[in-house]
Amino acid sequence: MKEEHAHSEPGFEYAGERPLSIYEQALAKYNTNISDDEVRAAVKKLIAEKVPGNDTPEVKRFLLGSVELTTLKTTDSEESVLAFTERVNRFDEEYPTLPHVATICVYPCFASTVSQSLEVDGVGVACVSGSFPSSQALLEVKVAETALALKDGATEIDIVMPVGKFLSGDYEGVADDIHELKEVCGTHKMKVILETGCLKTASNIKKASILAMYAGADYIKTSTGKLEPAATPEAAYVMCQAIKEYYDETGIQIGFKPAGGLNTVADALIYYTIVKEVLGDKWLTNEWLRLGTSRLANMLLSEVVGRETKFF
Repeated sequence: MKEEHAHSEPGFEYAGERPLSIYEQALAKYNTNISDDEVRAAVKKLIAEKVPGNDTPEVKRFLLGSVELTTLKTTDSEESVLAFTERVNRFDEEYPTLPHVATICVYPCFASTVSQSLEVDGVGVACVSGSFPSSQALLEVKVAETALALKDGATEIDIVMPVGKFLSGDYEGVADDIHELKEVCGTHKMKVILETGCLKTASNIKKASILAMYAGADYIKTSTGKLEPAATPEAAYVMCQAIKEYYDETGIQIGFKPAGGLNTVADALIYYTIVKEVLGDKWLTNEWLRLGTSRLANMLLSEVVGRETKFF
């Protein structure tokens, strides 16, 4: 029997005068007192020893099929997003033996454009929502934006954890925000972006990962790509450890999505290797591992077909 997300668990424990919230109780089940230096050393060792063995055509084909082809520019328009979607349609015709991308990721105002023009079965329509990339809006606005994106054809939603609340210690507020938006998403997958570059420490990244999962995240994602630093191997390592421990504790499988700063095929191979080594083969499908990027798709395609190709 799978354990439910902690939001629905009744009962409180007491710490002195104040009751521990259900989220503080959840955090207490995990070791969040982790050393940044130890994480750096473990990641350095893992990259040196394991990445070369994953540098194969098969892995690159797999990673191409895990890409969330993303356009989140101020200059996006109906025309540019339509052209973006048409390239995905054309890819299926021109490269019928290669895996297509996992999703097209856009702003909510373009959900209907993508969903109405996308012709490829198995490609999802992901929308960033909840006042992306800052998450600084009234909850009612985030709820409305998310509901409208789903109404217009989004099949997955990416939201940003309220980082300011997290850094000020309002874990209850963070979790309630995430839980409320998951209620709107229902059976649609929801990814929670931790914006790990703002969290600074491995300990904070571990805590944020656990809170997001207990509050209802179906995936946890490193970054918006709008702030530096974005995804790092160290943040990915800590997040994957949290996913593994959460799975061991609850039986609930959570997906992982590095995003922002995935600039080379070598970067993608590093994230693949971290997932493989920390989480295992069960996560090596494009249902559980996604790569948030646009530039990487052409690089992976070039390596797979053996010549420089600028298709997307």
